[in-house]
Amino acid sequence: MAVGPMPAVMYKANGVMKIEEIIHNEPPRLLVIFDKDQEEITRIIADVLGHAYRLVDGLEGARGWSDEAVVGLDKDFITGPESLRSLDRTIIMTHCVDGRDSSNGRLTEYCDYEYLYSKTTPIRRDVARFLAFVLGQSKPHEDLRGKPRTTMLCMTFSDIRAALPNLDILSVGADAVELRVDLLRDPETEHNFGSVPSLKYVGEQLMLLRQRTELPIIFTTRCTSENGRFPMNDPELYYTYLRKAMQWGCEYIDVELWLPVDIRRRLAAEKGHSKIISAWHDFSGRFKWTSPQAQQIFQESALYSDVVKMIALVSSMEDNYELEYFRSTVQGQSHPPFSGLNMGVAGQLSRTLNKVFTPITHPLMPLIAAPGQLSAAEINSMLHSMGQMPELDIHAIGRVRTNGHAMFLEKCLNELSLPHRLICVEQPPSSSLQPYLARAQFGGAYINPPVGVENATYLPTLTESASAIGQVDTVAVRQTKSGNTLVADNVAWKGIRATLTRDFVPSAYAGRAAIVIANTEGQAAAAIYALTSLDIGALYTIGFQSSGHKQLQGLGDLDAIESPFAVISALPAERSMAAVPVLKHFTAKNRKRATSAGKIFLDLSNGIKGNGDSVSIAESLGWAAYPCADYVSRIVVEAIRGLVGENVPCDFVRLAAGRGLYT
Repeated sequence: MAVGPMPAVMYKANGVMKIEEIIHNEPPRLLVIFDKDQEEITRIIADVLGHAYRLVDGLEGARGWSDEAVVGLDKDFITGPESLRSLDRTIIMTHCVDGRDSSNGRLTEYCDYEYLYSKTTPIRRDVARFLAFVLGQSKPHEDLRGKPRTTMLCMTFSDIRAALPNLDILSVGADAVELRVDLLRDPETEHNFGSVPSLKYVGEQLMLLRQRTELPIIFTTRCTSENGRFPMNDPELYYTYLRKAMQWGCEYIDVELWLPVDIRRRLAAEKGHSKIISAWHDFSGRFKWTSPQAQQIFQESALYSDVVKMIALVSSMEDNYELEYFRSTVQGQSHPPFSGLNMGVAGQLSRTLNKVFTPITHPLMPLIAAPGQLSAAEINSMLHSMGQMPELDIHAIGRVRTNGHAMFLEKCLNELSLPHRLICVEQPPSSSLQPYLARAQFGGAYINPPVGVENATYLPTLTESASAIGQVDTVAVRQTKSGNTLVADNVAWKGIRATLTRDFVPSAYAGRAAIVIANTEGQAAAAIYALTSLDIGALYTIGFQSSGHKQLQGLGDLDAIESPFAVISALPAERSMAAVPVLKHFTAKNRKRATSAGKIFLDLSNGIKGNGDSVSIAESLGWAAYPCADYVSRIVVEAIRGLVGENVPCDFVRLAAGRGLYT
């Protein structure tokens, strides 16, 4: 049997059906099926996984290479797709949309997943995201459940290509992107009255969207009676499209409650790592949140879902208060989260109070997806006017003006219409933060360079990462039942980890060797923590000593160890070229041994990429190399998320901050 979406384990909990995914922790075992002359996709997938691969000429060959993590097979060699079920591998059908051939629908039915790509754009980052999700190594739903408030951007474009130039701006403040499939206009079918876009067109539109955003995607097929365009007389049509969305690796699928129980049950059993949002809408204007029907709808929705969404058209302000009472009665249940909204102008208050996947729009959208929908900036403005988001002082402390971070932080606050004031304080890391923490209007601090915890005993609660690394770069205000508390954190390691996993899945690092180069352990602490979180194997240091890790001191030591999978330089900019001899040594060593174990080089120094720096040299030697710009932008993203609870795309960081952010 193929290992992919398998029957879920279901049991009753709190009166609802809880659905647990079956997580496979063993090393990945993939069969990659590719189009004629497209075997290169197998190499890319294997490289992203950090494993070798084999090309075979039949299913028997796939069985023969039982120890290989990745096996590639031309689809033309498969004569009986039914036999795919007997393979003990996760089966991924790949299809290049550039060619004239269409995807083999019958063959795809027997596969666990389908990956669509175009050779006209770089796909490695998208492959890494796709594999990390379908293999259960990234869990966006768990990340979002940890946020106090989440939103989803409702894409209402008939052709997603119209949104791509402004997507970074559109998605500021969004935690997920909803693809309204029913609003897409397929040039091949739009002339037919009542037609829906073809699976081919929808797949290509989804491919374009996923290549341009790192946000989770919600796949929605809204019916005609719920303000959509999908017909209601063919429930199996919904099943076909929604199951395809799961095969395409969509993080969420929107399943309407009116669909037959059998279809909802099948989708729940086959969902793999995708999450189900149960959607119910009422446009009659007669629905009451205080009625027994409301509880009945919630219980029925919760049966086969991970998120319950209930939306009603209202005309009275009292309906918002009744919704909030209803929300309080269901929020105590541990599963699933509840998203409740009222449509219309009278219901806009509920959009500010809802905390789970609030639909948002943007002025650049061609139309709003529902009556009364607001933008993220409008919601924040309303929260402030209601006293739910008081004006606070966000402090940027350290070298924040000279490195451009303060300018970007201010742009983010303005873009999101957050009421907070940004106060910049230029001071060395040795100076105390205590005077700012004690202020009544203190709303958080971003500190660059970070401060050491050993000289700042006055700091409030430390996160595990800040304590282990010994440095604090953010102080956030957290609301608790007993009042506000300050939490000191370190987000630098998250930026490093996110950069390392941009083009590789997390498991690619497991058990592999790595080298960190620095002058002091303090410089390297965040890098060591990030590598440890990836379950790295042997970790070697150059230039400093670190407890539990071997220090390399000469070429003899380099010859004696296995080639590293990753090398991170935490040296200051003026010394970053000191990493080059190490890279050259292992490049030559790997060539002699016919191995490609050396993969990744990350330079944490504050330097712009050029022709003579360590990153350019690493690239010329065949390493996947990342300058500080890649990881600094991700640090800023994590800092914004921690300080004000808002999500900002990495590409928006680059767009808004310019080159000054990385100097």
